[in-house]
Amino acid sequence: MLKQWVWMLAAVPAVVAGVTDWRWRRIPNWLTVPALVAGVAVNSLAAGWTGAKESLLGVGVGLGLLLPFVLIRSLGAGDWKLVGALGAFLGPSRLLMVLLGTILVAGLMAVVLVIWKKRVGRTARNIFHMVAGLFSLHLPGPEVSLDNPESLKVPFGVAVAVTVVLYTVGQAWGVV
Repeated sequence: MLKQWVWMLAAVPAVVAGVTDWRWRRIPNWLTVPALVAGVAVNSLAAGWTGAKESLLGVGVGLGLLLPFVLIRSLGAGDWKLVGALGAFLGPSRLLMVLLGTILVAGLMAVVLVIWKKRVGRTARNIFHMVAGLFSLHLPGPEVSLDNPESLKVPFGVAVAVTVVLYTVGQAWGVV
């Protein structure tokens, strides 16, 4: 029973990150680093070495999967650290489910934003450049970077927060 509450605690840093990402477009270290430590500590207390191992695997999966997107500047470092911290609470299997849900939520947010701003053609070209950069292991160029002031940006932390809250509610109700 205690282990179930551990992953439910992931909603707290996720919601705080979602709010800070929405308001300031930043997810601060003062949130992600203590959340990562807390996730490992709480899992260790709840399940001993097994909990610690699952927690650290969750951190590794989260950081490892998103690192390429940080390196090509299509995802911010705060988002990356948030996912690592959530991995500490959720472990690898739950984190993968949350990441898949986050991709869907972020994708929906992006489609709405692109249509609303009437930038479908430009967005298609940018996606091509990002995918080409990922496969060639080269940066796609400054026009596709998060540093470009003209690029549309979806607050990934908001998508993560929405997904974690939905996942937590679904788990509590026995739906997921």
